[in-house]
Amino acid sequence: MDSEQTVRTFLDFFRDRGHHILPGAGLVRPPGDPVLFTTSGMHPLTDYLTGRPHPAGRRLADVQRCLRTTDLDEVGDPTHLTAFQMLGSWSLGDYDSTRSVTWAYELLVDGYGIPPARLHATVFGGDTGRPGDALGPDTATERAWGGLGVPVERLGPDNWWTNGPTGPCGPDSEIFVWTGGGDPAGTPGTDPRWVEVWNHVSMCWQRRADGSLHRLPRGSVDTGMGLERLVTILQGKPSVYDSDVFDAWREVLPGLWEGDPATHRVTADHLRSAAVLVADGVRPAATGHGYVLRRLVRRVLAVLWREDPDRTLADLPPEPVEVSLRHFGLRSDRVREVLLDEERRFAAQLVRGRRVLSQGRFTGGLGEDDYAYLHDTHGLPRDLVDALRAER
Repeated sequence: MDSEQTVRTFLDFFRDRGHHILPGAGLVRPPGDPVLFTTSGMHPLTDYLTGRPHPAGRRLADVQRCLRTTDLDEVGDPTHLTAFQMLGSWSLGDYDSTRSVTWAYELLVDGYGIPPARLHATVFGGDTGRPGDALGPDTATERAWGGLGVPVERLGPDNWWTNGPTGPCGPDSEIFVWTGGGDPAGTPGTDPRWVEVWNHVSMCWQRRADGSLHRLPRGSVDTGMGLERLVTILQGKPSVYDSDVFDAWREVLPGLWEGDPATHRVTADHLRSAAVLVADGVRPAATGHGYVLRRLVRRVLAVLWREDPDRTLADLPPEPVEVSLRHFGLRSDRVREVLLDEERRFAAQLVRGRRVLSQGRFTGGLGEDDYAYLHDTHGLPRDLVDALRAER
């Protein structure tokens, strides 16, 4: 099942169960939001999860583009991406977590064909991990999984979901799929071949500014499942970069720029994410949203130029970018222009950077303060500084 079929199957499943399909929000969060970008499917729906009526009703579903920079150092491993799609479903004071996980089982087994024996679930085992917040285990969801024949494990504070120091929160049930060969072994906590695919959160509590928990008058259910990770499992691939989502990048990058597979993965992720940001209206800048875009582009250029200073993003054909934008439901004819302009700006900064590094204070060993100064003042990342010093 390819990524497009996977999305259709998800949306059709929830549409058939009375869910209104939302169009999905943009990546850039409005002024006043504590974060720059949409980081999860529930992010645009936070107000409705705390009780505000949604104009489309009490059952919702969508495919939401998201971007996270907290895992940049993990990008390139089998599961982490900077920009990704989140499949989500919501019950705004309608059905509870027991129905939600029952439907999840039906979709995964009957809709996607995952053998029941390859499923494992975890539930909140009690105690939110904060003094004075001791709560009992989520026995209702635990019984629901047990009734479906799915092994279920109680975990403590790790299965308490929160979006920050304040706001809606509640017990979380996580669904894992066995990705190893042979019969499943161990549990998600003991064997990394169990891969998490879907979270189901009972949003029944509100964390206030003083840290206290207060039960919401109308509990909701928020679920989120990473599309790229799900597709990888359905296609039996070892990593998200081996799924059909990255076919166009795998066809182009090895023949375009020599490098090891890890380098090609990071390059594909960062350029793909940069294209999505540009298509969503972001432009490179020294701060805010634009700084994230600038950082992604310059991380790629630092890697490319470390191997060969004559490499240029102008050599990148349009197909991978166009395919990626379609995957995110976006269109733009400005991506190439923005990337090349940022490349020119970075190249000019490097000329200035070489002059800076020729100063006496940088001829010996560099400390953390030196690296911070070179990055913050001259826009030179650590790995590029090391590469420039190695030129001598």
